[in-house]
Amino acid sequence: MTYKDFAELASARFSSRDFLDKPIPEEALNSILKTASKAPSWSNTRAYALAIAQGERKNRIVKAYLEKCEAMLKSKDKSLSETERANFANFAAPNGDVPVSKPYPDDLKQRSAQLGLALYSHLGIDRHDFEARNAHTRRNFEAFGAPLIGFVLARKDFMPFVALDAGLMLQTLFLAAKDLDIDSCPLGVLATWRDPLDSEFTVPENYELLTGFALGYSNNSYANEFRANHPEIELL
Repeated sequence: MTYKDFAELASARFSSRDFLDKPIPEEALNSILKTASKAPSWSNTRAYALAIAQGERKNRIVKAYLEKCEAMLKSKDKSLSETERANFANFAAPNGDVPVSKPYPDDLKQRSAQLGLALYSHLGIDRHDFEARNAHTRRNFEAFGAPLIGFVLARKDFMPFVALDAGLMLQTLFLAAKDLDIDSCPLGVLATWRDPLDSEFTVPENYELLTGFALGYSNNSYANEFRANHPEIELL
Protein backbone atom coordinates (compact mmCIF):
# COMPACT_ATOMS: atom_id res chain seq x y z
CA MET A 1 0.00 0.00 0.00
CA THR A 2 1.19 3.51 -0.78
CA TYR A 3 0.16 6.34 1.51
CA LYS A 4 -0.59 9.71 -0.05
CA ASP A 5 1.04 11.70 2.72
CA PHE A 6 2.37 11.48 6.25
CA ALA A 7 -1.00 12.27 7.83
CA GLU A 8 -2.54 9.27 6.08
CA LEU A 9 0.32 7.03 7.22
CA ALA A 10 0.00 8.19 10.83
CA SER A 11 -3.77 7.65 10.77
CA ALA A 12 -3.38 4.17 9.28
CA ARG A 13 -1.25 2.87 12.17
CA PHE A 14 -3.20 1.11 14.90
CA SER A 15 -2.50 -1.35 17.70
CA SER A 16 -2.97 -4.77 16.17
CA ARG A 17 -4.34 -7.47 18.49
CA ASP A 18 -4.17 -10.46 16.16
CA PHE A 19 -1.22 -11.26 13.89
CA LEU A 20 -0.58 -13.74 11.13
CA ASP A 21 2.07 -16.40 11.69
CA LYS A 22 4.19 -14.81 8.95
CA PRO A 23 7.84 -13.86 9.49
CA ILE A 24 9.08 -10.35 8.77
CA PRO A 25 11.69 -10.42 5.97
CA GLU A 26 15.17 -9.46 7.12
CA GLU A 27 15.36 -6.71 4.50
CA ALA A 28 12.12 -5.15 5.78
CA LEU A 29 13.27 -5.29 9.41
CA ASN A 30 16.60 -3.71 8.55
CA SER A 31 14.80 -0.92 6.70
CA ILE A 32 12.51 -0.29 9.69
CA LEU A 33 15.44 -0.12 12.11
CA LYS A 34 17.39 2.19 9.81
CA THR A 35 14.46 4.61 9.61
CA ALA A 36 13.92 4.41 13.40
CA SER A 37 17.55 5.44 13.88
CA LYS A 38 16.67 8.83 12.38
CA ALA A 39 14.50 9.73 15.38
CA PRO A 40 15.66 12.81 17.32
CA SER A 41 17.43 12.37 20.63
CA TRP A 42 18.50 14.58 23.54
CA SER A 43 21.92 15.98 22.43
CA ASN A 44 22.04 12.94 20.13
CA THR A 45 22.82 10.75 23.16
CA ARG A 46 20.56 7.85 22.05
CA ALA A 47 20.91 6.21 25.42
CA TYR A 48 18.60 3.32 24.56
CA ALA A 49 18.82 -0.10 22.94
CA LEU A 50 16.49 -2.70 21.44
CA ALA A 51 16.34 -6.43 22.00
CA ILE A 52 14.48 -8.28 19.24
CA ALA A 53 13.27 -11.87 19.35
CA GLN A 54 11.93 -13.96 16.48
CA GLY A 55 11.50 -17.66 15.77
CA GLU A 56 12.39 -20.12 18.51
CA ARG A 57 13.81 -17.38 20.73
CA LYS A 58 10.50 -15.54 20.59
CA ASN A 59 8.64 -18.78 21.35
CA ARG A 60 10.77 -19.40 24.44
CA ILE A 61 10.15 -15.86 25.66
CA VAL A 62 6.40 -16.19 25.13
CA LYS A 63 6.41 -19.48 27.03
CA ALA A 64 8.21 -17.83 29.96
CA TYR A 65 5.76 -14.93 30.02
CA LEU A 66 2.78 -17.28 29.92
CA GLU A 67 4.13 -19.19 32.91
CA LYS A 68 4.30 -15.92 34.84
CA CYS A 69 0.86 -14.90 33.59
CA GLU A 70 -0.73 -18.21 34.62
CA ALA A 71 0.77 -17.92 38.09
CA MET A 72 -0.54 -14.36 38.36
CA LEU A 73 -4.05 -15.49 37.42
CA LYS A 74 -3.97 -18.48 39.77
CA SER A 75 -2.82 -16.26 42.63
CA LYS A 76 -6.28 -14.64 42.41
CA ASP A 77 -8.21 -17.91 42.10
CA LYS A 78 -10.37 -18.19 45.22
CA SER A 79 -10.96 -21.91 44.57
CA LEU A 80 -7.33 -22.55 45.54
CA SER A 81 -6.00 -22.66 49.08
CA GLU A 82 -4.30 -19.65 50.61
CA THR A 83 -1.00 -21.50 50.50
CA GLU A 84 -1.38 -22.31 46.81
CA ARG A 85 -2.33 -18.74 46.00
CA ALA A 86 0.62 -17.44 47.99
CA ASN A 87 3.02 -19.73 46.12
CA PHE A 88 1.68 -18.57 42.77
CA ALA A 89 1.81 -14.93 43.90
CA ASN A 90 5.44 -15.36 44.92
CA PHE A 91 6.36 -16.77 41.49
CA ALA A 92 4.39 -14.02 39.72
CA ALA A 93 5.70 -11.13 41.83
CA PRO A 94 6.72 -8.28 39.49
CA ASN A 95 10.49 -7.88 39.17
CA GLY A 96 10.64 -5.36 36.36
CA ASP A 97 12.60 -2.14 36.40
CA VAL A 98 9.70 0.28 36.14
CA PRO A 99 6.14 0.08 37.50
CA VAL A 100 3.60 -0.99 34.88
CA SER A 101 0.56 0.10 36.83
CA LYS A 102 -0.31 3.13 38.91
CA PRO A 103 -3.59 4.65 40.11
CA TYR A 104 -4.83 7.13 37.54
CA PRO A 105 -5.86 10.65 38.52
CA ASP A 106 -9.63 10.98 38.18
CA ASP A 107 -9.57 12.78 34.82
CA LEU A 108 -7.17 10.27 33.30
CA LYS A 109 -8.98 7.32 34.88
CA GLN A 110 -12.06 8.26 32.88
CA ARG A 111 -10.14 8.09 29.60
CA SER A 112 -8.65 4.74 30.50
CA ALA A 113 -12.04 3.36 31.53
CA GLN A 114 -13.61 4.53 28.28
CA LEU A 115 -10.94 2.75 26.26
CA GLY A 116 -11.26 -0.45 28.24
CA LEU A 117 -15.05 -0.43 27.96
CA ALA A 118 -14.92 0.23 24.22
CA LEU A 119 -12.34 -2.50 23.56
CA TYR A 120 -14.01 -5.18 25.68
CA SER A 121 -17.39 -4.29 24.22
CA HIS A 122 -15.94 -4.67 20.71
CA LEU A 123 -14.46 -8.04 21.65
CA GLY A 124 -17.74 -9.15 23.23
CA ILE A 125 -16.19 -9.64 26.67
CA ASP A 126 -18.52 -8.93 29.57
CA ARG A 127 -16.99 -7.37 32.66
CA HIS A 128 -18.06 -10.41 34.71
CA ASP A 129 -16.76 -12.96 32.18
CA PHE A 130 -13.49 -13.64 33.97
CA GLU A 131 -12.62 -16.59 31.76
CA ALA A 132 -12.75 -14.41 28.64
CA ARG A 133 -10.91 -11.56 30.37
CA ASN A 134 -8.16 -13.94 31.46
CA ALA A 135 -7.90 -15.29 27.91
CA HIS A 136 -7.41 -11.75 26.63
CA THR A 137 -4.76 -11.15 29.28
CA ARG A 138 -2.90 -14.22 28.04
CA ARG A 139 -3.05 -12.92 24.47
CA ASN A 140 -1.17 -9.80 25.61
CA PHE A 141 1.68 -11.96 26.88
CA GLU A 142 1.60 -13.97 23.65
CA ALA A 143 2.15 -10.66 21.82
CA PHE A 144 -1.13 -11.49 20.05
CA GLY A 145 0.66 -14.09 17.94
CA ALA A 146 3.12 -11.63 16.39
CA PRO A 147 6.25 -13.13 14.77
CA LEU A 148 8.50 -10.55 16.44
CA ILE A 149 8.69 -9.32 20.01
CA GLY A 150 10.84 -6.31 20.80
CA PHE A 151 12.04 -4.76 24.05
CA VAL A 152 13.02 -1.14 24.63
CA LEU A 153 15.84 -0.68 27.13
CA ALA A 154 17.22 2.59 28.42
CA ARG A 155 20.16 3.88 30.42
CA LYS A 156 18.81 4.32 33.94
CA ASP A 157 21.40 7.01 34.68
CA PHE A 158 19.89 9.25 32.00
CA MET A 159 16.24 9.20 32.98
CA PRO A 160 13.84 10.83 32.28
CA PHE A 161 15.43 12.25 29.13
CA VAL A 162 16.08 8.84 27.61
CA ALA A 163 12.44 7.83 28.14
CA LEU A 164 11.40 10.70 25.86
CA ASP A 165 14.04 9.69 23.31
CA ALA A 166 12.96 6.05 23.41
CA GLY A 167 9.34 7.05 22.81
CA LEU A 168 10.30 9.13 19.79
CA MET A 169 12.30 6.24 18.42
CA LEU A 170 9.53 3.70 19.00
CA GLN A 171 6.86 5.77 17.24
CA THR A 172 9.24 6.32 14.34
CA LEU A 173 9.79 2.55 14.23
CA PHE A 174 6.04 1.89 14.25
CA LEU A 175 5.42 4.33 11.40
CA ALA A 176 8.34 2.96 9.39
CA ALA A 177 6.83 -0.50 9.82
CA LYS A 178 3.38 0.66 8.77
CA ASP A 179 4.87 2.21 5.64
CA LEU A 180 5.83 -1.37 4.72
CA ASP A 181 2.38 -2.69 5.69
CA ILE A 182 3.76 -4.20 8.88
CA ASP A 183 1.63 -3.59 11.95
CA SER A 184 2.56 -3.05 15.56
CA CYS A 185 1.34 -3.04 19.13
CA PRO A 186 3.04 -1.53 22.19
CA LEU A 187 3.15 -4.04 25.05
CA GLY A 188 3.87 -2.27 28.31
CA VAL A 189 2.83 -5.39 30.24
CA LEU A 190 6.04 -7.12 29.16
CA ALA A 191 7.91 -4.80 31.52
CA THR A 192 6.20 -6.53 34.47
CA TRP A 193 8.96 -9.15 34.59
CA ARG A 194 12.62 -9.20 33.62
CA ASP A 195 13.11 -12.99 33.77
CA PRO A 196 11.94 -13.81 30.21
CA LEU A 197 14.20 -11.12 28.74
CA ASP A 198 17.23 -11.97 30.88
CA SER A 199 16.97 -15.65 30.00
CA GLU A 200 17.61 -14.82 26.33
CA PHE A 201 19.63 -11.59 26.27
CA THR A 202 22.62 -10.23 28.16
CA VAL A 203 21.47 -6.78 29.20
CA PRO A 204 24.10 -4.26 30.39
CA GLU A 205 23.81 -3.52 34.10
CA ASN A 206 22.96 0.14 33.60
CA TYR A 207 20.03 -0.52 31.26
CA GLU A 208 16.46 -1.02 32.40
CA LEU A 209 13.43 -2.39 30.57
CA LEU A 210 10.90 0.30 29.68
CA THR A 211 8.39 -1.52 27.47
CA GLY A 212 7.85 -4.24 24.95
CA PHE A 213 6.21 -4.27 21.54
CA ALA A 214 5.03 -6.57 18.79
CA LEU A 215 5.57 -6.34 15.04
CA GLY A 216 3.97 -8.39 12.31
CA TYR A 217 1.27 -8.68 9.69
CA SER A 218 -2.27 -8.22 10.98
CA ASN A 219 -4.90 -10.74 10.01
CA ASN A 220 -8.43 -9.73 9.08
CA SER A 221 -10.01 -10.79 12.38
CA TYR A 222 -12.76 -8.75 13.98
CA ALA A 223 -10.40 -7.81 16.82
CA ASN A 224 -8.36 -5.74 14.37
CA GLU A 225 -11.35 -3.65 13.37
CA PHE A 226 -11.19 -1.87 16.72
CA ARG A 227 -9.89 1.68 16.68
CA ALA A 228 -9.27 3.72 19.80
CA ASN A 229 -10.63 7.24 20.00
CA HIS A 230 -7.91 9.85 19.50
CA PRO A 231 -9.06 13.22 20.87
CA GLU A 232 -7.33 16.35 19.65
CA ILE A 233 -4.31 17.51 21.64
CA GLU A 234 -5.24 19.89 24.42
CA LEU A 235 -3.88 23.37 23.86
CA LEU A 236 -3.30 25.70 26.80
